[in-house]
Amino acid sequence: MRIRTFLAAVIAALTVLTATPATAQAAAPATWSPPANLVTPLNEVWQHQEATYGNLYGFRNYGWDQIMANGGYLNYCVRWDSTATVTAAQRDQVHATLQRQHQKWMDELTGHNAWPYSNVPIRVVGWAVRDRSLLQWTDSSVDVYVGDIRENAPQCSEPCGRFFNQSGQYPNCPGGLAHHYDQSLWLTDGFGGGAGGDWGQRIGREYYMGNLNTANIHILLHEIGHTWGLDDFYDWTPTGVGGFLMKAGSATQITEFDAWMFRDWWRHLKSRYGL
Repeated sequence: MRIRTFLAAVIAALTVLTATPATAQAAAPATWSPPANLVTPLNEVWQHQEATYGNLYGFRNYGWDQIMANGGYLNYCVRWDSTATVTAAQRDQVHATLQRQHQKWMDELTGHNAWPYSNVPIRVVGWAVRDRSLLQWTDSSVDVYVGDIRENAPQCSEPCGRFFNQSGQYPNCPGGLAHHYDQSLWLTDGFGGGAGGDWGQRIGREYYMGNLNTANIHILLHEIGHTWGLDDFYDWTPTGVGGFLMKAGSATQITEFDAWMFRDWWRHLKSRYGL
């Protein structure tokens, strides 16, 4: 089963409304204790998800399920849907940037409501390309997949992908569990906006590579939010809330409201992990 695919038609110049950056907080609160002004909109969001998600509580491949199955890390495949070359230094920058952006979401859970991890390593275990010559390195630090095409784009081996093996077993993956990937970072030439779900995130290759040192890669952060289950807000806005990251085009970083929506997912799902 695939969680819904979310498209974020994010305009180039974003207007930040009344958003409060989550980074303004010293640390995540220890308990479920949202500010009084956010209680109503948070309840509205959860009720909306209950009404519109087809299998909200039964679905078992959210980012939450992946990280808990792994014991605190996530593995990635990079789908290099591009004709551009990549140096070893750029490969390592792609990895480091992905780690930093993921950690921005994880920081909103550290020390909160029995969340068990303070740091979640992101491991890039594979790159998929149409032509091996695009990858300008010869070391074996990552698996390389050439010419395996799905959705008209290169992909890493299906036997190694969690989307294709949601039991968490990878009997036909060369190298076994250590070489499996939970999500894909799909970087496509000329792609506008983004998409995200249990399978990973897709954004423009030029956008990602042009923002390797940017503090908040807002389209990627938005799409990572979808992987954890957060909804889009194209046709409605919760009561009393201004700009926030998951309402595409209204914020460029994780806001206080985004952080509490994220924590609300953990509040509702943590019992499935015995916490």
